[in-house]
Amino acid sequence: MMKHKIYTLSLIIFLSFQVKAQEVLTKKEALQITLENNYGIKIANNNLEIAKNNSAIFNTNRLPTVSVASGANYRSDNQTITRQDNTVTEVDDAVTKSYNASLNLNYTIFDGLGRKYNYAALKENYNLSEIQAKETIENTYLQLFNLYFQIARLSENNTNLKEALTISKQRFERAKYKHQYGQSTKLELLNAEVDVNNDSIALINSKQQYLNAKRSLNIVLGAQKGVDYEVETAVTFSQILNFEELLTKAKAANVLLKKTEKNLAISQFNIKINKASYLPRVGLTTSYGWNKSENPATSFLAQSSSNGLNAGLNLTWNIFDGGGTKTRVANAKIAVENQQILLQQQNETLENTLKNTWSLYNNKLFVLSAQEKNVASSQNNFDRTKERYNLGQVTSIEFRQAQINFINAKTAYNNTKFEAKLIELELLQLSGELLNTEI
Repeated sequence: MMKHKIYTLSLIIFLSFQVKAQEVLTKKEALQITLENNYGIKIANNNLEIAKNNSAIFNTNRLPTVSVASGANYRSDNQTITRQDNTVTEVDDAVTKSYNASLNLNYTIFDGLGRKYNYAALKENYNLSEIQAKETIENTYLQLFNLYFQIARLSENNTNLKEALTISKQRFERAKYKHQYGQSTKLELLNAEVDVNNDSIALINSKQQYLNAKRSLNIVLGAQKGVDYEVETAVTFSQILNFEELLTKAKAANVLLKKTEKNLAISQFNIKINKASYLPRVGLTTSYGWNKSENPATSFLAQSSSNGLNAGLNLTWNIFDGGGTKTRVANAKIAVENQQILLQQQNETLENTLKNTWSLYNNKLFVLSAQEKNVASSQNNFDRTKERYNLGQVTSIEFRQAQINFINAKTAYNNTKFEAKLIELELLQLSGELLNTEI
């Protein structure tokens, strides 16, 4: 008996050490790991870097182009020369050599302001890429905490199911003893055994969902973590403003609206870029060159060389291009109109979505408050039923029903708690405040 007690005590200490030693992945740590390692966020940051490169002055044709050219030519001919006095000279392998080198500079002085508006459009493209990166981070943020809170929910549900299984096993042991001493029927024993099996199956299934959710979370984290960690299960709700203030923030910061606003600005610049083709272009070309040639005996000059500066201005004006520019300008104006229509639609859709989400959020908070009372009532009912069951005043069926009611009440409360938190995150995303609020 003493050995059994020592073994039990050692097992309890060992299990306690294991629980304490198990890693807890906090919400803050999960977010930090995701921001550093998530594949989608890495790609979004790379795309932002590309947009930054594209918006630099080197991609706007505002700087001159400078080039160096050089060459050497060799020519060997058999030449026959007949002069005016009919004398003839024949030269075999008459060699001509020539060399050249030049430094060239080309610069467009004026292109109808196309470069100016193109540069402005590239800046807006960079701003759009920033918003798209923020959108990716927000969506990943939601995906992360959907899985994180799913793990937290399943963790608490597992605790409830373990507690239910423990109670069912105690009831089964009690039913065995009672049956052995002839104080209960075989039916009561079988019912207790079935309930133990059902509770075991429910716990196994929940544990499998728990492990699957952890593996899915690892993909979002972008890190190869094991599945032997715990998560925080405590939930705190933010002090969200009233609906009108929430709507005002959404109109100012919602990423979908900001994306459409940037696309509208880019479309407006495209009109000006295309209109630049109506105006003339003025360009500057200049070069400094060196040339040398070595001639055969049949040539008047034995050799020659030259070097010097050459510069010039050129003007081109495409007075009529067959209507191509007119078509592009007309299409650019239609694109602007489409963006304006889309922006109006998204404003209306956002307001409607925000109203629905706000209503659902408040409903969930009300239900959560009611379920909290249900948990207290069902626990009180279960405790009293358990006492009466131990005294033989209620049947095993009544006891089991009280147990199920208690488990269901705790599970419903647990599920609603995390559902309400996820809806709160959706509200924060709609208002553009998701990344500015601590979870």
